[in-house]
Amino acid sequence: MKARLALALLALLGVAGCSGLREATSKPGLLPALQPYVQEVASELDRVPAERRVVLGAIAADISVQLAAGKPAQLTFICTHNSRRSHMSQIWAQTAAYHYRLDQVSTFSGGTDVTACNCRTVTAMRRAGFDIQDATTGDNPLYLVRYAGDRPPIRAYSKLYNADANPRSRFIALMTCSSADKSCPIVKGAIARHAIHYTDPRLCDDTPTETTAYNERCREIAREMFYIMAEVRRQRDRASVAARP
Repeated sequence: MKARLALALLALLGVAGCSGLREATSKPGLLPALQPYVQEVASELDRVPAERRVVLGAIAADISVQLAAGKPAQLTFICTHNSRRSHMSQIWAQTAAYHYRLDQVSTFSGGTDVTACNCRTVTAMRRAGFDIQDATTGDNPLYLVRYAGDRPPIRAYSKLYNADANPRSRFIALMTCSSADKSCPIVKGAIARHAIHYTDPRLCDDTPTETTAYNERCREIAREMFYIMAEVRRQRDRASVAARP
């Protein structure tokens, strides 16, 4: 009887078999609806084109430098209107950082002009599995984007890249569209600046290919944000192993 009780206690604690404990403590608490999409994206990082890996690797290196110095890595994704690509990038980058346990990585987004987070962006991200609540209405509504049960939601709305909600200094500026890249050659307060242009899905708005365009852009951005964070994780793990006596 005592032996049975001991085995039951071990099972509850996740000790029996050991693998159960490792699995329970190693998997992030992503929303269940989001997990299948994330698993697919994380398994297809080899699809990132070689030329894109160069700039994505440079971004990962900048993030790793900040983390190695014991500082937070703040990423601000910038496009012209902060309505589509910059929001997708911010949300996916934060999700990827969470997935790879990079707790000191924080993501933001902004524009060179203020419009609204486009409803098509919201719909595409919902299709991927994010829980998105309409918090306000009006010309520039606020959406609360949840990706994990133990993290606060991302507040998605259009704003300038240097708005009060975003960091004003020591952030990495990531230009997601060519227009913003050209109109903002110097990003005040940024410690690094990288161009990661994405084709604007807006070009397909109100056409038969609209849904496909937004789904493709969502997937492309997700894959590249996961590529960045996976590389940061690899660099941190290598450094940790090298530092062992």
